[in-house]
Amino acid sequence: MTTLERLLRHDAWTTRQLLTIACTLMDADLDREFDIGHRSLRRTLVHIIANMECWYDLMSGRPQRPGGAGAQNTIAGLTDRLDRVGAELLELGRRVETENRADETFADYLDLPPRQKALGAGLAHIITHSMHHRAQCLHLMRRLGMENLMEGDVFTWENGNRGA
Repeated sequence: MTTLERLLRHDAWTTRQLLTIACTLMDADLDREFDIGHRSLRRTLVHIIANMECWYDLMSGRPQRPGGAGAQNTIAGLTDRLDRVGAELLELGRRVETENRADETFADYLDLPPRQKALGAGLAHIITHSMHHRAQCLHLMRRLGMENLMEGDVFTWENGNRGA
């Protein structure tokens, strides 16, 4: 397993673990506003997954998929979206590595004016962006009174879930 594959697998797995924990919360807790980041646990989770979808679509040269709404933003809907985009990113990461395309560029047409960005940097951005917001999710969960939360580190994934 390459380092990139390990990081992409860990990224999707750890986000999925947060969704699994979040499914124990009531909607009122998921939507409770705080003074950090995207202000609620649900909005932060939506942001993580929407970011993964956005960057995958950009790097693949696809039109942006429609933003999630309604049932797509329930914990079950977010889990489905994560499973889809996680698999898409893993496949893209494998192709980028196999074909030695990390320095190849794609057009980020959401920037004005549009800019070229490296595929390797786009994939790294997704992983680090998710990690930043997962830390916010853990903070919000603690503020909601949840205890014994996971750390979410690569070793935890590696030791118990390799290949997941």
